[in-house]
Amino acid sequence: MTVIVGDCRESLSNIEPGSVQTCITSPPYFGLRDYGHEEQLGLEQTPDEYVANMVDVFRGVRDALADDGTLWLNIGDSYAANRPYQVHQTKGAAGHTLTAGSTVPDGLKPKDLIGIPWRLAFALQADGWWLRQDIIWAKPNPMPESVTDRCTKSHEYLFLLTKRARYYYDHEAIKEPAVATNFHDYTGTSYQAPGQSPQTGNRKSPRFGGDKYGDSGDPKHATKSGNEYQFDGTRNKRDVWTIATKPFAGAHFAVMPEALVEPCILAGSRPGDTVLDPFAGSGTVGVVAKRHIRRFIGCELNPEYASMAEGRIMNEPESLFMALEGER
Repeated sequence: MTVIVGDCRESLSNIEPGSVQTCITSPPYFGLRDYGHEEQLGLEQTPDEYVANMVDVFRGVRDALADDGTLWLNIGDSYAANRPYQVHQTKGAAGHTLTAGSTVPDGLKPKDLIGIPWRLAFALQADGWWLRQDIIWAKPNPMPESVTDRCTKSHEYLFLLTKRARYYYDHEAIKEPAVATNFHDYTGTSYQAPGQSPQTGNRKSPRFGGDKYGDSGDPKHATKSGNEYQFDGTRNKRDVWTIATKPFAGAHFAVMPEALVEPCILAGSRPGDTVLDPFAGSGTVGVVAKRHIRRFIGCELNPEYASMAEGRIMNEPESLFMALEGER
């Protein structure tokens, strides 16, 4: 378990190519928060500059990934605001010298939703990544907003990107409970489509989720007995994940919930594989990786956050597997 202190772009260049199985990360969001370091990313003058910097970072991630590796990228959006944000430029004896950044970037209007997640996703796709899925992280406890001309934002994106068209993905490890477990749960109910007469009676096979074997997504999870199908009670994981945010007392910034990280680690790696987070922050990815018998490499620009991450990871109980590996 390692947390490298410094600019992640430089740190990534020192990781052995192909040694990482999966990368799970949440980079600084554009124009949202000042992390107190003059070389930080996220406070660029324009969305284009931010996206270009992120593409550069993830080129280093791609080099570190195995050929069948995956990238799980959590990213939120922001609004164009007609007010200056602050950018760290120099640090003298009196502390940081701050200067105002630009206001609304060219091409945007005040109050415009910038669309950062999709700008970045498409830029990564154009740079050679396979953009495999957009997963919605739905938050049942979002931050309250004092807005009356739009809905309160309660979701973020989690993109699954891959280095190759074929890649390691363990769908079995993250299956979720099915809504129903046998064929009879799907028969005998009347229903009526708009403009059509009511339909009744048993269906020939339980077709839901596009799979005649049910939501398991795999024929091997269904067995036929007479006119009834039995299922194992699970289905392929859906692309909307409802996960509550959780405060972390050790940091003033938002941290990824462990429940958001866990399915990424389970689907994207095997026990003993190496997991990477180029924006380690408080170390949540490392904590969950250690819990599930994975190795971890993190990069963190701020030494205080790196120390915090190392402390959290160290306090996570070590598995017997990792202890034996350390003795070799």
